[in-house]
Amino acid sequence: MSLLFIVVVLIAIVLVGLIIRNIILSEQLEKLKLDASFDPSLFARPRKLNSPDWVKNAVIYQVNVRQFSKKGNFAEVEKQLPRLADLGVDVLWLMPIYPICIRERKCHPEATTECLGSPYAPYDFFSINPDFGSPEDLRTLIAEAHDLGMKIILDFVPNHTGWDSRWMLKHPEWFVRDAAGNVLPVTSDQGEIWGDIAQFDLKNKKLRENWMQVHEFWVKNFDIDGYREDCAWAIAPDWWLELRQRLNKIKPIYMLAEDEVHGLEQFNVCFETNYGWGTHHVLKQIAKKEKPASALFEWTESIKQRFGTRGWQLNFTQNHDENTWHGTETELFSEGAEDCYTALTFIIEGTGLIYNGQEASLDKRLWFFNKDEIDWSGKSRAAFFKALTDLKHRNRALWNGENGGFIQKIETGADASIYAFGREKRGDRVVGIFNMTDEKTNFILRGSKFVGAFKNVLDNSAVELVENQTISFKPFEFLILTNK
Repeated sequence: MSLLFIVVVLIAIVLVGLIIRNIILSEQLEKLKLDASFDPSLFARPRKLNSPDWVKNAVIYQVNVRQFSKKGNFAEVEKQLPRLADLGVDVLWLMPIYPICIRERKCHPEATTECLGSPYAPYDFFSINPDFGSPEDLRTLIAEAHDLGMKIILDFVPNHTGWDSRWMLKHPEWFVRDAAGNVLPVTSDQGEIWGDIAQFDLKNKKLRENWMQVHEFWVKNFDIDGYREDCAWAIAPDWWLELRQRLNKIKPIYMLAEDEVHGLEQFNVCFETNYGWGTHHVLKQIAKKEKPASALFEWTESIKQRFGTRGWQLNFTQNHDENTWHGTETELFSEGAEDCYTALTFIIEGTGLIYNGQEASLDKRLWFFNKDEIDWSGKSRAAFFKALTDLKHRNRALWNGENGGFIQKIETGADASIYAFGREKRGDRVVGIFNMTDEKTNFILRGSKFVGAFKNVLDNSAVELVENQTISFKPFEFLILTNK
């Protein structure tokens, strides 16, 4: 064997060793990037989310399965899919579908119906609440929704379980304990103790891996299209980063965060959408005359300054929390204001939410812990919502995030009552003019950005807007105008 051959072999061995070393170091570095102690500047840099194309103009409909019908199951939701598709719904958000824990189960003491506990106190993340149906029932629901062009996202509970959950029984070390060794309940972001749920130890690496696997399970085995993440504010950004990277390897998905605290970093690493809690609160304050209508513009502009424009917020007048704990649309925004405020949430920046029953003028607070069927016999608002969803789908000015046009405020000289604005994208224009008070208001549209020929979205009448036009609006009167 020649000396040259031996030298070549030794060099080859060294080179292979270096390659293997670099691969190992690269893998170790990637793991470090997913550690909570790693440099937070990672989350300030936008990452490729691999978002599906349909998210650009999607409208979301929230389904509380057990309250949606008398039977409260997937089959009854499936029966309503054609109606929801006709309403213009793109995404069905199913509230948690998991079995519910019994220990420390909460009930409404004044309710006379069956106590079912909180859907956010799950027993097993890999199972389906038997009251809702079987795994095949869920697959059938999802397949039918897909056939109708709709998507399904599941409500996941990333921060906690109930007290007698499968993970609590098998892995008690996955939960936070006090100095005496007692598992701790969850404390909300506002300091409230939630006694029916136990807090995960989010530093536990085995919990983290199982948590990731649960998310992968529902996408791989049921072909769901994404998640709404409860208490997303409680989870470190590096978890969301790893999760999105893993889900991206399966299919393009959509992620909605119940969070407004970590907006920018979450948009950058995982979520297309977060909650517009602040917008909702400002709307309620305007309705109560605690703030002028102009406060809405100031707030939405501050959101863009804080979070940037990559992601977008979910706007709503109702969801399960607001409806149960704070009031119906009428209670929150006063009699006659329902359409005014709900329409506004659809045409400002962000995406609109329809809470189940809103299209049938839901006028009661649904129990959170007890059976409480939606009354579908109320006055239909289907035509109203259909007009809004159709406009959202076809008019690019109202598309989500960077896909849509930014709000341009129109001066009226009546900022306490009137909110007027325009949005424009690729030649598509929308003008919204809203009297957000219960008083008749006279005002003048100032400037030239809004002038032109338009169509009233809700009645298809022709409307011409000119400079310095004087207008008088009745209480809660509004116009939504489009050039196409």
